[in-house]
Amino acid sequence: MDEMVLDFNFSKEFYWLTGHRPFPWQEKLFNEFLMRKDRKSCPVPTGLGKTSIMAIWLIALAHHVRSGTVADFPRRLAYVVNRRTVVDQSTDEAGRLRESLAKPELLHIADALRSLQTRNNPVLVSISTLRGQFADNAEWRDDPARPAIIIGTVDMIGSRLLFSGYGCGFKSRPLHAGFLGQDTLLVHDEAHLEPAFQTLVSSIEKEQERCHEFMKFSVMELTATSRSSGSNDDDSLLTEEDRRHAEVQKRIEAKKWLLCHQEDKIADKVIQLAKEYKDSGKAILVFLRLIDDVKKVADALSKTVSADNVEMLTGTLRGWERDKLAKMNAVFARFVRNSEAIRQQGTVYLVCTSAGEVGVNISADHLVCDLTPLDSMIQRFGRVNRFGDGDAKIDIVYRKLDAESKKSSKPSSYDQACVQTLSLLGQLQKREDDMRFDASPAALATIPAADRQAAFTPPPVILPATDILFDAWALTSVRQKLPGRPPVADWLHGIAEWELPVTYVAWREEVSRINTPVLLETYPPEDLLEDYPLKPHELLRDQTKRVFDELEKIAKRHTDQAAWLIDSDGKVEVFSLTKLVERNKLKQPLVNLADRTVLLPPVARGLNKGMLDGNETTDERHDIADEWTDEKNNPRRRRVWNAQDKPKGMRLVRTIDVKLDVETESDDEADMSSRRYWHWYVRPRSADDDGSRTARVKQELSVHLQSAEDFAGKLVTKLNLKEPEASAVIFAAHWHDPGKDRLTWQRSIGNHGYNPDDPRSILAKSGIGMKPLSLSNYRHEFGSLIDVTSQPEFLALAPDVKDLVLHLIAAHHGRARPHFSDQEAFDLERAEESASRIACEVPRRFALLQRKYGRWGLAYLESLVRAADIMASQTGNDADFDRPSETPMQGGDL
Repeated sequence: MDEMVLDFNFSKEFYWLTGHRPFPWQEKLFNEFLMRKDRKSCPVPTGLGKTSIMAIWLIALAHHVRSGTVADFPRRLAYVVNRRTVVDQSTDEAGRLRESLAKPELLHIADALRSLQTRNNPVLVSISTLRGQFADNAEWRDDPARPAIIIGTVDMIGSRLLFSGYGCGFKSRPLHAGFLGQDTLLVHDEAHLEPAFQTLVSSIEKEQERCHEFMKFSVMELTATSRSSGSNDDDSLLTEEDRRHAEVQKRIEAKKWLLCHQEDKIADKVIQLAKEYKDSGKAILVFLRLIDDVKKVADALSKTVSADNVEMLTGTLRGWERDKLAKMNAVFARFVRNSEAIRQQGTVYLVCTSAGEVGVNISADHLVCDLTPLDSMIQRFGRVNRFGDGDAKIDIVYRKLDAESKKSSKPSSYDQACVQTLSLLGQLQKREDDMRFDASPAALATIPAADRQAAFTPPPVILPATDILFDAWALTSVRQKLPGRPPVADWLHGIAEWELPVTYVAWREEVSRINTPVLLETYPPEDLLEDYPLKPHELLRDQTKRVFDELEKIAKRHTDQAAWLIDSDGKVEVFSLTKLVERNKLKQPLVNLADRTVLLPPVARGLNKGMLDGNETTDERHDIADEWTDEKNNPRRRRVWNAQDKPKGMRLVRTIDVKLDVETESDDEADMSSRRYWHWYVRPRSADDDGSRTARVKQELSVHLQSAEDFAGKLVTKLNLKEPEASAVIFAAHWHDPGKDRLTWQRSIGNHGYNPDDPRSILAKSGIGMKPLSLSNYRHEFGSLIDVTSQPEFLALAPDVKDLVLHLIAAHHGRARPHFSDQEAFDLERAEESASRIACEVPRRFALLQRKYGRWGLAYLESLVRAADIMASQTGNDADFDRPSETPMQGGDL
């Protein structure tokens, strides 16, 4: 009996997992998870541990496993943060949770989670994030039966849900959509900041319910400043017991005293107020809307105290510099509780744009800022005296409305929200000695809901997500522009008059290397970016107008240098910098920079401390594509010029002859400056494709097919998949690759010993020393369709199961959604009439099955077959899956 009590003691489990005793609201949410209450809103004041929802979900999942009720409880938690978030500290929280599972007190939890796995793996919970050490590491999709926490922004998670994953090739987009859109609890943190996304994911949830999707997808709004005027969820989560809790009381009644200052010159007044703390030895936070004001204030404060004591934190920082700021910066460490980084001494200033408002667990001693709408102000107040240990001052500088609206007869809706905010703050209770207003969470909670909503940032125009749009976005194998399939950005964020368009910028050496018509035709930029995708740490984001202004400066120095312009669908256009600037001046829609990525050559420079600066010519690290590392700081990919420098443990994905169009070579071309062959490698199981090429050693086709079937059987059992879908997945896994038994395909992986009469010579995966070559557009999965239709066991299947099996085989590498292209729908070693007939059936079958299983449900089933293929590709048999390999493969599944 005592053991059973221990097994179900949430308070103790939560403490062992997090190091903290749970608040009453956390235990209440846990009980709701156990009862499967589908809570839509989770309103909790800032500073009360909203990210603990990951721990609560994890414990609840383990309890459902032990109770035998796990079938309908989500195995994945997608934690979505606002797009302006700079530091995703929720990733650290997830990492700590996973480490804590090794504690002996949590053995019963660990055993329960381990039992969910398809194969034995010491990693009990997958963690994948937007950027940093866990950036898109494929853990969350490697074994779909294993629990997973996926953390990302609205852009990264939202685009993947809509089959349009930013930075993803078309082959992996259905996989991401399927595994995020099924068997998942999506938690939208600070949902009030992105009402369009909240509306979108709620629409997806409702559409899945309407279509009776294959598996469940749930959405929970998590916010300290809800736009809702009140609901049962809002009224019931935080209880009187919470309010009587000593620590909760301390945080919601934290001393924060504000005073407002009217001033036309905002930045100058902010500088004056901030300087008053120069000898205080405190950590001072400064918030400003405009990036130019941030720079001006930071420069002025750097002259007041040491420049080493001032740091800027903006959304325009490149990801690499943002990550280093969070982990290593001594100024930033002063604002982080229990930071392990060296802490800067004396008075320090952190000067931020809205990038520091959400998702950053920082706490300042005092705050100086400009005026924004109430929801933004509440976020800012939450970053000062966050834990109630001090006595904070808040100074707000605002400009009289008339001064802001001289050119307009009517104030904008944003300005009106600011006026309303100022009025509400002026109604808070005053402190008698200095007439400052009480801005504690408790005081702010007294503002009536209707008044609060009137002072919030005006919601953007929210576009309806229709069934027709969902259908169009799901057609991922149509890579060309498709009428009626717009980019997804406006559905993720809405359309707001005060939000200026943005553009992304990165630097890559291939832009200057692949620079002739012959090279561009031989090595299309789209293919290069699919092999070596742009990662978040490489990108900076800024307003389109500012990007254009800086590009103009760069173009004046480098008139002939090329630039690649990448749209949201991955289509690349190549221009000289001069032409790019000239055409954008003329507002040619073809080269509009908004919502696109400009890829520059490193020689163009233009990077200054992680921010775009067209005047900057210093030799900073511009091309950092190879700086994508795992949690142990091991590189995930490398590009090398000398084949002898092959990175250990990586496989070759591409060799580029950068002098392909040079007929003769001079005698001195042996010099390093004339490097010719560029070799690109990726680490197995960290690759950007679907993972099916990551075998450690060469694999015979028959062995691979049997292994895939075995893994599929284990997978559907762990997932409690019902019939006939379970049998269809297993059958498709066994028959997904016989199309590789072709001379063309075997030669393409470097298998020169292929003999169709000798099964041992027919390979599914190439091995060491077998260099892949691209010999044709033949698709082995299309060949597999032809082969399976003549098998007696296939002919014995029911008609609806046949359709599902054929589609799962056809789609396991991202094709057949809805078609194979004309260049791929052939099999020269089989009857062409069969190829023509089968190609015509692929779109019909896709449409039929998508109606039956739903858009995300069908993608989920496809991805189960792909997962079984990946598992089989990573090992020859289940027993040696976790055995270290010293001889990884080089070749691939082309």
